[in-house]
Amino acid sequence: MHCPFCRNSDSRVIDSRTSDDGSAIRRRRQCPECQKRFTTIETASLMITKRSGVTEPFSRDKIVSGVRKACQGRPVTDADLALLAQQVEEALRATGAASIEAQDIGLAILEPLRNLDHVAFMRFASVYQAWDSLEDFETAIKSLRG
Repeated sequence: MHCPFCRNSDSRVIDSRTSDDGSAIRRRRQCPECQKRFTTIETASLMITKRSGVTEPFSRDKIVSGVRKACQGRPVTDADLALLAQQVEEALRATGAASIEAQDIGLAILEPLRNLDHVAFMRFASVYQAWDSLEDFETAIKSLRG
């Protein structure tokens, strides 16, 4: 870690604390050269591999925007969507993998969305799983009722 003041390539960790949600580590550092202190925040990166092979960093905002379309006109708040995105991220990070397939994100969204709103679940699942017949919808409705 380079000192932001003198660009020295060495620094000493004085204090480490985890963030409130446990997703990041805040480190207080001191430069041995200029003696100034600074703070760094460390997070574990989670990369998403798309079908095309392109990789990009995980984004909760993309989950919220995708699920928001399925929730249009439904009694679902922005706080509900933020919580759903957090649950999905926690489930993906719990796998311990540094890279996740985009398909796995969709699967991770289905269960929390099912618990949040059945109609939104049906909308999202029908597009995500490419349902093309009434039997697909009937099967999903039976599983929701059961």
